[in-house]
Amino acid sequence: MQMLDHAAIDARLDWPALIAALRAAFAGNAITAPPRQTLTIDLPDGQTASLLLMPAWEAGKAIGVKVVTFFPGNAAQGKATINAGYLLFDGADGRMQAVLDGDALTARRTAAASALAADYLARPDARVLLVAGTGQLSEAAALAHSAVRRYDRVLIWGRTTDKAQQIVARLKAQGLAAETCLDLEAGARGADVICTVTASTVPLIRGDWLRPGSHLDLIGAFKPDMRECDTQAIVQAQIFVDSRAGALLAGDLAQPLAAGAITDTDVLADLAELVQGRHPGRRDATARTVFKSAGMALEDLAAAMLAQDGSA
Repeated sequence: MQMLDHAAIDARLDWPALIAALRAAFAGNAITAPPRQTLTIDLPDGQTASLLLMPAWEAGKAIGVKVVTFFPGNAAQGKATINAGYLLFDGADGRMQAVLDGDALTARRTAAASALAADYLARPDARVLLVAGTGQLSEAAALAHSAVRRYDRVLIWGRTTDKAQQIVARLKAQGLAAETCLDLEAGARGADVICTVTASTVPLIRGDWLRPGSHLDLIGAFKPDMRECDTQAIVQAQIFVDSRAGALLAGDLAQPLAAGAITDTDVLADLAELVQGRHPGRRDATARTVFKSAGMALEDLAAAMLAQDGSA
């Protein structure tokens, strides 16, 4: 049985290989992924945490399950809000094959899935990328998006400037033209692609900041009370999701749905439909597009199999 830590996963899941693996997984119908189960945990101090269970399998080949904890109160203590572990089993006989660092796996596959979507939705001439947030996904999102588009500027915004500067330094060391963004509105107004990776419960990005032809990639929110953009950003855009089942439960879409501002038919396509060519993706250079990601067990399994194989 293999034990794959953060360093091993990063080494085995380079961005082009991982994006290609996700593209192949969405293109086929081999992986079964039941709906994610989210359980609420009432904590002694009155706060709540979440436990997420995400199974998936490819019959006869692999079975995997990710277990995720979400403790929003950790941020105030300087601790990670999301922690995860992944178990991978042989799909032919059920033997355990690997235990993977779930945090590293989640960050890699989430960023890669959004980059894959951007390959269909962001303008080919996109040159300015803004990443809003300085958590675990910020650096990964910048690198993954830069694997499908060549950006002249990569802006990093965060509530804590020091954290943004640290991420910028690491991105520069990896060859990206990264810089710190001190004004979120100004950064959003000048960006071609905006990627949000926060645990915010109030909108950070306003629709009237987004210029024609922009692409908004919403990653952070996965619960109904979490939200990274306002309703205008949604209603003015062509809407795409990783999966309808998960994305429509996240606040960025769930709250406009509840208010009657949009209906579920306003979601034009999911990621499988984009990859399979059932929807062409961006067709208009001036259209605003939104991709809402809530995470999928299919992505975890595809990434875990690639990491366990070690062929990347």
